[in-house]
Amino acid sequence: MSTTQMQTHLTPKPAGFVRDLIAVAGRALRAIPRELESVIPALIIPLFFFAVNVGSLSDVSKFAGVVDFKAFQLPVAIVFAVTGVSRASALVTDIQSGYFDRLLISPVRRTALLLGLMVADFALVIALSIPVVILGAILGVKFVTGFAGIVVFLLVSGLWGLAFTGFPYAIALKTGSPGAVNSSFLLFFPFSFLTTSFLPLEVLSGWLKTVAKFNPVTYLLEGLRSLIYVGWDGEVLLKTGTAIAIILIISFTLAFTALKGRVSRK
Repeated sequence: MSTTQMQTHLTPKPAGFVRDLIAVAGRALRAIPRELESVIPALIIPLFFFAVNVGSLSDVSKFAGVVDFKAFQLPVAIVFAVTGVSRASALVTDIQSGYFDRLLISPVRRTALLLGLMVADFALVIALSIPVVILGAILGVKFVTGFAGIVVFLLVSGLWGLAFTGFPYAIALKTGSPGAVNSSFLLFFPFSFLTTSFLPLEVLSGWLKTVAKFNPVTYLLEGLRSLIYVGWDGEVLLKTGTAIAIILIISFTLAFTALKGRVSRK
C-alpha cells in the first residue's frame, strides 16, 4: 500500500455531530445566493442611514463632544446591519413544507439542525460587516488598533449578530409563521434607540441615561468604538463581551427550548 493510500485510509471522518453541523450550515449558505432579496436590504438600509446620519448630524455632534462623528456612527451602522440577520424565514419555509419534520425523524442531531443554521448566520453577518467597514475607510475612518483591531471589530460584530439570532429562531420554531419571524426585528428597536446611537452616554440625561446604562447595546457600541479611536481597552471589551454573552444565553435558551417543544410534538 502506498503512502498516499495509507494517509487516505487513516484519515478519520468527522464525528456525527460535526458532520451534521457542516451539512446543515452548508445547505443554508448555498441557499443565500438564491435569496439575495432578503440579504441586500440588511446591507443597504444601514449604509443609507450611516450616510444620512453622518451628513446631517456631524456639525450638531460637535456640541456633544464627538470629534469624529463618522467613527462614532460606524459601529451603529454595523449593529443595524447584523442584528436580526438569520435563516429563520427559511426555517419557516422548511417547517411549512414538512421538510423540517422529516429531518426530525432522521438520524441528524437535533441541536445540529439549529446550530448549523447559526453557523451560517455567523458567516453571513461577518460578510455583511465587511462592506460597512470598507465604506467607513473610504470616508476616512481609521482604526487606531490597526488591522488586528479591524479583525476583532468584525468578530465582535459577528458574535453580536449570532447572539441575537436565537430570538427569530425561537419565534420560527414556536409559531411557524413568516409574519411573526419578519417582525422579530422589532425586538431590537428599543435596544437601538434607548442607547448611545447618536450621543455619548455622558451627554444623555434623566430616564434615558438610566435606561442606556442597562442596555447591552450601549456596551456593544462602546467596545466597537474603542477599537476605532480609543485603543485596546480590556475593561471596555470585557463589558462588551459580557453584554453579548447575556443576550446569547437568553436568546439561545429560548431557541433551543422552542426546538425541544417542536421535537416533543412529533
